[in-house]
Amino acid sequence: MKRSSILGLVVIAIAIAVIISTYSSSSTYGNFSDAKKTTSELHVVGHLDKGKELYYDATKDANYFSFFVKDNRGQECKVVFTGTKPQDFEKSEQIVLTGQMIGTEFHASTILMKCPSKYTQDKLEVTEAKAKTADI
Repeated sequence: MKRSSILGLVVIAIAIAVIISTYSSSSTYGNFSDAKKTTSELHVVGHLDKGKELYYDATKDANYFSFFVKDNRGQECKVVFTGTKPQDFEKSEQIVLTGQMIGTEFHASTILMKCPSKYTQDKLEVTEAKAKTADI
């Protein structure tokens, strides 16, 4: 075979490997029932249960925040976030949690909030121990 043919096959093989690794590492969306069945990270979309208590005590542990979320199927679960409580968390319309189930609790590594706004739809993304904001 010619060197150019071999080089072309190597480039195609690398491209296929990159595509496969991209799709296999991407997490999927689900609900709390799906999260109980898997050990990988999962995105869960839901709404804050405002009838239940939010727990955050910065004097005891500034990196522990727990609350209850109802997913889109109506199943409620306690969520533990190892980071600071996001600003205006109670005002969020919708929450996207990334994490996994540990026992009966969903341990979130990332919280993405859809905040109400009169003119634009703002989203805030909060990751462990730091806060980022992104306008979308």
